[in-house]
Amino acid sequence: MRTVSPSPRPLIARIFLVGMMSLLGACSSSPQNVGLVDGHLHPCPPRPNCVCSEGDRTATSWIAPFAVQGSPERAWQRLKEVVRDAGGAIADEGDGYLRATFTSRVFRFVDDVEFLLDEKEGVIQVRSASRLGYSDLGVNRKRVERLRNLFERDGAADQGATETPSRP
Repeated sequence: MRTVSPSPRPLIARIFLVGMMSLLGACSSSPQNVGLVDGHLHPCPPRPNCVCSEGDRTATSWIAPFAVQGSPERAWQRLKEVVRDAGGAIADEGDGYLRATFTSRVFRFVDDVEFLLDEKEGVIQVRSASRLGYSDLGVNRKRVERLRNLFERDGAADQGATETPSRP
């Protein structure tokens, strides 16, 4: 009598399904290392999936803060508009602190972007980090630079709108 061994396909399909469910669950995982620590943003972990304007300027994760032009209150409002227009969802806000989330289109990976208004220095500190993975292939750095460009462009427009033209 010949025995027929069961096909490995159902087992492979189950393993694949469990793996995909785990991956999708991890993509929307809870944020880690967000918020303020002694009045500062968290430093980046030792992985290339985060950038931060506070901390060691020689670190590969360092990025320049946003320069505040004019009123800090207006700059803060402009920042929130820029974040929303760029596809971010504001998740937390309070007293010069803002956290937004950005979700990738295909795999639905979530990144946390944080801002801290430093009126004394005339800047907005920024931190952008992936919730998952080792490397982000430069996505967080590109996002911060895109936000900076929008913020500065809009800020220049605001400055121009408030200036009175000089007469010859």
